[in-house]
Amino acid sequence: MTLRQLLGTELPIIQAPMAGVQGSALAVAVCNAGGLGSLPCAMLSLDAVRNELAAITSQTAKPYNVNFFCHAAPEPSAEREAMWRAALSPYYRAFGIEVDTTPAGPGRVPFDAEAAELLAEFKPAVVSFHFGLPSAELLARVKTAGSKILSSATTVDEALWLEAHGADAIIAQGVEAGGHRGMFLSDDLTTQVGTLALVPQIVQKVRVPVIAAGGIADSKGVAAAMTLGAAGVQVGTAYLLCAEATTSALHRAALKSEAARHTAVTNLFTGRPARSIMNRLMRELGPLSTAAPAFPLAAAAIAPLRAKAESRGSDDFSPLWSGQNNRGCKEIAAGVLTETLAADL
Repeated sequence: MTLRQLLGTELPIIQAPMAGVQGSALAVAVCNAGGLGSLPCAMLSLDAVRNELAAITSQTAKPYNVNFFCHAAPEPSAEREAMWRAALSPYYRAFGIEVDTTPAGPGRVPFDAEAAELLAEFKPAVVSFHFGLPSAELLARVKTAGSKILSSATTVDEALWLEAHGADAIIAQGVEAGGHRGMFLSDDLTTQVGTLALVPQIVQKVRVPVIAAGGIADSKGVAAAMTLGAAGVQVGTAYLLCAEATTSALHRAALKSEAARHTAVTNLFTGRPARSIMNRLMRELGPLSTAAPAFPLAAAAIAPLRAKAESRGSDDFSPLWSGQNNRGCKEIAAGVLTETLAADL
């Protein structure tokens, strides 16, 4: 079975789910162009997810993907939180923010039984996960509704684990990719390799279709990934400047600037490694910090700094998610971009 048959799409192009910079509009545009549009749900309430899914189903009859994180919720550590806020204290003082008045808590929630119940109402063609897979019981509920399961692997070991635990196709996420690394079997960043190296290694080891992700920004990149054995591609960064994306004005400006050429994997914004355009916070604290609380708890202490800076037109404390190959970002309609990506197939 080809990937297109598995997903029910005309094109082997998947729009990467990008929490915080998109909603249903981007997903609908990609679906209607023949690709697989995706809705990221990790930062949405259940009511918001329901509203977005209703918007998608009212605007397209094509298959779509609903994406969730499935991380284990961490135990809060008062000591780690205090260490993190101490590291940020000079910035708090500069903005006149009281350290102890900023709320603590998660900003991203893992997939749970309530989310599975909601999916049963809509029965999406595809459900994808980041950071592994949910419990066998929850996964069985999703599969019973008829949804195909995708998840990200950053190593061969992760790909084999996903195949053994029920994934219908595997997203091979190269280290070039923007946003959060999908790694879940190890925290060791030295295990992370590029897309061109990762895809053929995973293709050789698994029987399910492999989807290439990371550094793919145009039709030549899509064709190259397919030549390496990928059954399709997942593209994220290239969609960030599309009109249908909700990418902020500051983020859009950064993507169009010379600064976009320098990205790094950082844990400062959420507590988990993710690729962003370098900015002041990353330069001054270093992209990776042992003080940052476990994912997603690090985000709470950053939030007031981000809000203050953004109100003054600065992206110094904002996560500027971007892959290494952001030259494919174009201010064009998402449907046109989707068709352009498939031009050499």
